[in-house]
Amino acid sequence: MTEYGRLVLLIGDYHTPQRKADVPSCFKELLNTDKIGMVLCTGNVGAQSVAEQLRTIAGEDCHIVCGDADHDFNFPETWVTNVGEFKVGIVHGHQIVPWGDDNSLVKFAGKLGVDILVSGHTHRNSIVELGGKFLINPGSVTGACNAVGEFDITPSFMLMAVQEKSVVLYTYELKEGQTEPEVKMNELKR
Repeated sequence: MTEYGRLVLLIGDYHTPQRKADVPSCFKELLNTDKIGMVLCTGNVGAQSVAEQLRTIAGEDCHIVCGDADHDFNFPETWVTNVGEFKVGIVHGHQIVPWGDDNSLVKFAGKLGVDILVSGHTHRNSIVELGGKFLINPGSVTGACNAVGEFDITPSFMLMAVQEKSVVLYTYELKEGQTEPEVKMNELKR
């Protein structure tokens, strides 16, 4: 527990080495910390070394779900856990039709019985409040192209700080031509 509450890393859609060689070095530096208490990964890790690296961040509290490209892994399709007073679910997102559709994501969150649904697959970060649910997509940490062949993907991940009934999301994006990420903050309240 830090002064910000429990820090949860929301990350995914690496696709390394298949679509991108590696995570941007400035992200690696930021993630080299002992402050993160939990990792929720939306899948498509690409390589066993990525899964192992994620486990070094939070140990037993590292949860990775199966992405559509995770054929060589035995990750679960979904994961549900409690973080503070919030029930949080994670799914890759290729199971949601249409992909990335907010109404479909809200229905899926309802099926899981969660307050917050973390999903990936679109490779574009987003934060949406709809139907009493929070829908969060951390994007692609490497900026890998997505399943529909969009190549203009901005590398991103999120840190979620949870204190009681409040969630603060920090979105880290590495815009083209920059060497340091931009950070945006959003506060979600019940």
